[in-house]
Amino acid sequence: MKDLQSFTDITRVQTSFARGLPSYHDHAQAQARIARTLADHLQIAKLQAESQNTFENVLEFGCGTGHLTRQLCNAFNIETLHLNDLVPDCATLAAPLAQNFVAGPIQDVELPRHLDLIASASTVQWIEDLPGLMHRLTDHLRPGGWLALSSFTPAHFPELATLGSGSAAPSYVTPTDWQAMLPRDIDIHHLAEAKDVIRFASPRDVLRHLRATGVNGKAEGRWTRARLSEFEDRYTEMFGDGSTVSLTYAPVWLVARKRD
Repeated sequence: MKDLQSFTDITRVQTSFARGLPSYHDHAQAQARIARTLADHLQIAKLQAESQNTFENVLEFGCGTGHLTRQLCNAFNIETLHLNDLVPDCATLAAPLAQNFVAGPIQDVELPRHLDLIASASTVQWIEDLPGLMHRLTDHLRPGGWLALSSFTPAHFPELATLGSGSAAPSYVTPTDWQAMLPRDIDIHHLAEAKDVIRFASPRDVLRHLRATGVNGKAEGRWTRARLSEFEDRYTEMFGDGSTVSLTYAPVWLVARKRD
């Protein structure tokens, strides 16, 4: 039953992101900032450790429309870039920047070996067995290879959690969680969390934003007129300032390196 549930959740998330793909790039500005910050932290850590900005063999999973892909290509000299996403249509967006693209869940697809960098922004929160994935990924890193990931902490979207939303991703993690789940041969070079509060004109605009970015992939149920009205009233009362309402992103960044 658990395997069936996992398959259903993956299918629902894939459908949600595929539906939002045409609007994702322009509306996912928080994710774009998160990706840019991740690339910046990786560049600083790599230059401090190695004094050069070249990667020979790179995998980015959950590439989406290419927010992180473009940041990596701008910051580093990359000889071979492999991309992955759950949504096959991403091949027409980010994949032109890469030599290889494979669609499917990162926990199931075949991975390249001897990677110098594995990177992903705003993706791993959707993975139910995150410790298992971390071991799988680091097994494919060469000694001295880098891991650069961003996710979200349990403080992510507190407005929705307070109102009883069931759309939360399964693997929100704290910095302490990251430290506990990484394999022993992985050294952390940067680990930080933050909050990014976005203001919207109305709760309905929040819902439009969630749909446009596909991040409501685990949401269930239909919006009746009465349910929507109650949601708007409670959201405005609890998270409004008189003219706007808030939606809080809570990213966490990890840059780590496999020991030589």
